Amino acid sequence: MSDQSFQTLGEFIIDKQEDFLYSTGELSRLLSAIRLASKVVNRQVNKAGIADIIGMAGNENIQGEEQQKLDVLANEIFIEALSQREVVCGIASEESDDFIEIKTHSNAHLSKYVVLIDPLDGSSNIDVNVSVGTIFSIYRRVSEPGTPVVLEDFLQKGVNQIAAGYVVYGSSTMIVFTTGNGVNGFTLDPSLGTYYLSHPNMQFSRRGNIYSINEGNYIKFPQGVKDYIKFCQKEEEDRPYTSRYIGSLVSDFHRNMIKGGIYIYPSTSQSPNGKLRLLYECNPMAFLAEQAGGKCTNGFQRVMEIQPTELHQRVPFFCGSYEMVEKAEEFMRDAAAN
Repeated sequence: MSDQSFQTLGEFIIDKQEDFLYSTGELSRLLSAIRLASKVVNRQVNKAGIADIIGMAGNENIQGEEQQKLDVLANEIFIEALSQREVVCGIASEESDDFIEIKTHSNAHLSKYVVLIDPLDGSSNIDVNVSVGTIFSIYRRVSEPGTPVVLEDFLQKGVNQIAAGYVVYGSSTMIVFTTGNGVNGFTLDPSLGTYYLSHPNMQFSRRGNIYSINEGNYIKFPQGVKDYIKFCQKEEEDRPYTSRYIGSLVSDFHRNMIKGGIYIYPSTSQSPNGKLRLLYECNPMAFLAEQAGGKCTNGFQRVMEIQPTELHQRVPFFCGSYEMVEKAEEFMRDAAAN
């Protein structure tokens, strides 16, 4: 099949403009900025081994984690690309202490949208050549356009998202996103620098056979999670399930959406609130999962119904094929009741 037979990302955005509520061109400009930045980051990721951009940057982010050089670089690339579009009034990044008010153009204060982003998820895997990704989420601001952007514009429930997605930098580079009307994936043709629709209407299978969790932390898990792992490993019916864990959220999620499975990053005795960030990782992935027929909870509550109270809030995370998440929740409730 020739490249010309595929719909490009740009063509798809124009065709689906009506999916973006209140839009007068914002969707195309926002996603065009993300598309451009992802190509630049992809180029940097692909040459990381021969450029001086692997390893630690020598400083920590707001969570107290060592930043990789590519974390810093990707953050700068996405902020720069988004800042140049006259549609975003604010950006919150996992790598930044506070949100950023955009003042780079005369109409910035009139913009209606804010973007929350994890510029390079799984960046610790860069040094060993494992797939990493970018996660993004778009909201309509709650404060009045024409006034400065405020914290409340970012502290919105996931149900208020109007678009979310991720870029996976792997054997091929893909953008996968939703505007609330299904999930579609686009693969980058590096020879042309163009994204083509390669995975239309992506769906989780109702029940998969993969469970993804860092079993090295088993001793620290809540009893409900331990019980669910034992259930997955039991030789009964269509089990045992296959254990697959990359340690890069975008990659694990992407595989499970295509093949069917559940991803779990629970609370532990050392991290009672879990480690994944509600705003930068969990909400956008939850939006994608639900749009693809899956389910996403913190073990007890729908992730997108959680009211954020701070920019870098963490939550436990159960996400994937609908019946698998429901079964995990059942074990969590039973353990909590005993």
